[in-house]
Amino acid sequence: MVGFEVGAVPFNSEGWGPPETSSPLLSNHPVNVPFAPFSRSDKLGRIADWTRNYNPNRNQNNPRNAADSVFDFTGDDTLGAVAADEDSSFRLVDGKPPPRPKFGPKWRFQQQRNQLPQRRDEEVEARKREAEKERARRDRLYHLNRSGGNAPRREAAAFKSSVDIQPEWNMLDQIPFSTFTKLSFSVPEPEDLLLCGGLEFYDRSYDRVTPRNERRLERFKNRNFFKVTTTDDPVIRRLANEDKATVFATDSILSTLMCAPRSVYSWDIVIQRVGNKLFFDKRDGSQLDLLSVHETSQEPLPEAKDDINSAHSLSVEAAYINQNFSQQVLIRDGNKVTFEEPNPFANEGEEVAPVGYRYRRWKLDDEMYLVARCEVQSVVEVNEKRSFLTLNALNEFDPKYSGVDWRQKLETQRGAVLATELKNNANKLAKWTAQSLLASADMMKLGYVSRVHPRDHFNHVILAVVGYKPRDFAAQINLNTSNMWGIVKSIVDLCMKLNEGKYVLVKDPSKPQVRIYEVPADAFENDYVEEPLPEDEQVQPPAENEDGGEANAATSEVEAKEIKAEA
Repeated sequence: MVGFEVGAVPFNSEGWGPPETSSPLLSNHPVNVPFAPFSRSDKLGRIADWTRNYNPNRNQNNPRNAADSVFDFTGDDTLGAVAADEDSSFRLVDGKPPPRPKFGPKWRFQQQRNQLPQRRDEEVEARKREAEKERARRDRLYHLNRSGGNAPRREAAAFKSSVDIQPEWNMLDQIPFSTFTKLSFSVPEPEDLLLCGGLEFYDRSYDRVTPRNERRLERFKNRNFFKVTTTDDPVIRRLANEDKATVFATDSILSTLMCAPRSVYSWDIVIQRVGNKLFFDKRDGSQLDLLSVHETSQEPLPEAKDDINSAHSLSVEAAYINQNFSQQVLIRDGNKVTFEEPNPFANEGEEVAPVGYRYRRWKLDDEMYLVARCEVQSVVEVNEKRSFLTLNALNEFDPKYSGVDWRQKLETQRGAVLATELKNNANKLAKWTAQSLLASADMMKLGYVSRVHPRDHFNHVILAVVGYKPRDFAAQINLNTSNMWGIVKSIVDLCMKLNEGKYVLVKDPSKPQVRIYEVPADAFENDYVEEPLPEDEQVQPPAENEDGGEANAATSEVEAKEIKAEA
């Protein structure tokens, strides 16, 4: 076997490591390689310590500096030259990410001031000034949005009052919305006093509508809709003469009161105290007949009334969409569900939109009852059991205002679309939910209707229809039934302490509060009746079929006035 020759290992009796250079083992040691002998008492340090800064000019006589390293390579000139060359090419790479700058308005403006202008021509300077104005506007909106719920939500957009406050009116009280949020009152289940009108069945095929197989919104001009106030309702007059209750109202008026803390736009309700009875009315041409759009949104709408995206134009368009949608999703085969009495506002032989009126009574206390006219728009029958539905439509006018494109998000992110609508239209959705709860509807159907083109406010398409149970939806949007009735009960108690006469409850256009005024008995009698859906805005789009099924949704307020006069 071949043996392994270890070789001679010299013994150093004076310390660790090899002996002196005189040893034959180190006779051929390179001349320029330094060697530092050490003893057993020396502490071994790190051979290569990259965490320490190398200072060639340090004091060699300092024992603390000498102890920093076991090896000292400063005595050799050749090695020093090599080290100097290597140090000149060495760069420390920092793996940490750079600190993120704080992107605020101050940072942006400071950066803009510190930047040297690239070009001096007037066009570039004008663009910079416009960009500064746009950034300032966005920053102002951002801080307004974060300042709280009761702060002004839009930039300097002064909303007008829904009714002109006359100097002879006497303001009796003003109630901030902060007191409404603390109220609570429970009412027992209501009882149906009378059912009027008739309903058509809901077409379930619309539940399968998606943005990919959208349906064109039709127009119905041969069906009349009625928005009759409380005191002009012949059924309520009859119930009042029979002393069925003390307080009388409609579901639209009650829902406005119940959801008052969520409102931003101004509204008004006329209150009449006759004997020991109280009537809540709306004025002819009131804002309660229209539907607000983007009322609670943070993005301001155009202020010009002629703009198709102004608040007034969108309200008219929303009412037009809502009426047509409620008729298109019905099965028009002549099969109807009729109630005890016919529609109290329709003339004989007149074609009206199918609607069911439920006159219901709630007990407020031992001596006070409330009667309200509640509406349902359709009915479905499952296992020989009928369920009432309310039909309403949300409308998309321009995705850049909401930030969510329905055609892209409805199928994949329907919850995000609904959340955006709850943010931008919190008051409108809360009122629809309150009306469904008042009518004890089994289901509320919400349609998503969008414009064919953002600049075309005549033609629309149905993108989806979603159903919700009113109580579940109320819990989802944080709508408390006890708080709703607490607001109504507090206003009723306040009005019952007033003398006989006429009063008006007005939502302040700029502050979260309501004011109650005492007005003359002949106030609002000669008000101009404004058509909620002007004829010239609906006739312009051409008809899309020949059977006459598509037409505009004209609201027959003139005929309604004639019926009121006859009643």
